[in-house]
Amino acid sequence: MNSETKQSSIVLTSQDDPDELAGSKLWAVYISEAEKYDKALVERWKSDMEGLLIFAGLFSASLTAFLIESYKSLTPDQNIALLTKISQQLEGSASQSLNSTLADDVSVAALACNTLWFLSFGLSLCCALVATLVQQWARDFIQRTEMRPSPIIRARIFSYLYFGLQRFGMHTTVEFIPFLLHLSLLLFFAGLVAFLLPINIVVTAVTAALFGLIAAAYIYLTLLPIFSADSPYRTPLSNAAWGIFQRLLIPFRRHRQGPSGDGESTLLDHHGKSAKNDSQIPSMVQVMVNKAVALSPKRDLRDSQAVVWTVRSLTDNCELEPFVEALPDLIRGPQGRRSAYDDMIYRLLEAQDIQLVSRIEGLLRSCNTGILAPDAESRRRISC
Repeated sequence: MNSETKQSSIVLTSQDDPDELAGSKLWAVYISEAEKYDKALVERWKSDMEGLLIFAGLFSASLTAFLIESYKSLTPDQNIALLTKISQQLEGSASQSLNSTLADDVSVAALACNTLWFLSFGLSLCCALVATLVQQWARDFIQRTEMRPSPIIRARIFSYLYFGLQRFGMHTTVEFIPFLLHLSLLLFFAGLVAFLLPINIVVTAVTAALFGLIAAAYIYLTLLPIFSADSPYRTPLSNAAWGIFQRLLIPFRRHRQGPSGDGESTLLDHHGKSAKNDSQIPSMVQVMVNKAVALSPKRDLRDSQAVVWTVRSLTDNCELEPFVEALPDLIRGPQGRRSAYDDMIYRLLEAQDIQLVSRIEGLLRSCNTGILAPDAESRRRISC
């Protein structure tokens, strides 16, 4: 009881401290940014887990049907075993126990198939269990950050819980769950090959070829983000492969940058977590951002294509007007003529399907319809 009273008094004292209250506005800004980041992160986790639960449930149900059929191969027909024993006794051979006969009748293919499928089944159920727990942890995280109305207390709860997520490797756990399901699926295909092996060699070869193709595609998708930062494809092993690849490049990077290693920048999220760690290894996100904003002809081409697409999507004058208002700032500045966006402007003018000049003229003519309010009409005329 004394402990609870003491903790309550600490909270109240902290809340009533004038020095603490002076930072309320600052912490309110932090809460606003933290809510955007953390809630988006948690919602993504929850939606990912929902998809995993659905797939794990369907996969486990399908695998159960195979297990019902395959486990019978571990217990051979009792009648056949009994007839074999009677035949051995009639022939005067050395008596063997029924258990020995049963053990000898279990093929290697049956053992391999059932082992792989039961492992696959166990991993699938484990994936479903952990996914359910992650959903619960995500709900608890959001609930705990909204317990107190005070911005100071809420801000400190936000940072306390988020750094707890980091310290206990929550991000790694969430990324590891899909790998369990992927591994379960690969084990199923391997067990399917073992199951079909004693039945038909042609069907086995076709299934093995399909399994090899899937495994090769999985490896390709794992490694593709390492060499193409703009690739949307990745697997739960991509981060691990990226870390290994970057560690192999550390000696070359240090040799190129010199002993100081000042050539790399650091990205921070709103909690101050560095985007690089572990011997100055940049993250995949950091490399992607650096390549996206780096000055190059490819970036200029992407910018032009993005703006051309934007104009194509602006079908109404009300949508086009803000775009036209932004054009003068691209062409001229306080120091005079700007040339940074010349290529983009030329592409807009050359695009036949856009007809930017005609659309601007139509926007100007719309000022004469008498529909617009005087202020809106004046602003549109100035823009055009």
